[in-house]
Amino acid sequence: MLVEKKERVIMGIDPGTAVMGYGLVLEQGSKITLISMGVVKMDHMDDHFLKLQRIFEKTVGLIEQYKPDVMALEAPFYGKNVQVMLKLGRAQGVAMAAALSKGIPVTEYAPRKIKQAITGNGSATKEQVAAMLQRLLNFKETPAFLDATDGLGVAVCHAFQRVPASGAGKSYSGWAAFAKDNQKRVK
Repeated sequence: MLVEKKERVIMGIDPGTAVMGYGLVLEQGSKITLISMGVVKMDHMDDHFLKLQRIFEKTVGLIEQYKPDVMALEAPFYGKNVQVMLKLGRAQGVAMAAALSKGIPVTEYAPRKIKQAITGNGSATKEQVAAMLQRLLNFKETPAFLDATDGLGVAVCHAFQRVPASGAGKSYSGWAAFAKDNQKRVK
């Protein structure tokens, strides 16, 4: 009896309001193949709401183009600047809403978790993560922006999570599931 190999397309997003990085991989059993990676630049835009609109539209466009089975997002890290945190949280929320609006389940991972999964070191630099991804996925080109490999790293991190462990990330199958689990955050 033949057993079909399960495969899925994983989209990773590194949200940002100046540059959003993304990466897509195809997971076939234990093999991971690079599909695409890149950035969405918004540093030339002054209006924060137009940036959010662009994040939403570009994320929906990537979903329609590549038809991912799941989206993995980098969770905002805790910083000292509250305004930056607010803007990053909005960027993440808009990318998440784009996926949920298309019925794509979403999982988020802390930056340290992503670095640990890719390099074995939760304190690795962006350059170390990029170099390890080049080796893992066998690509030569160095992206102009490390945000692209950051987005790719989120996707690969998700692929490495074979069995959900406690704290491995939180998944939602739709807006209703997210809202139910986050009643204090949703009005």
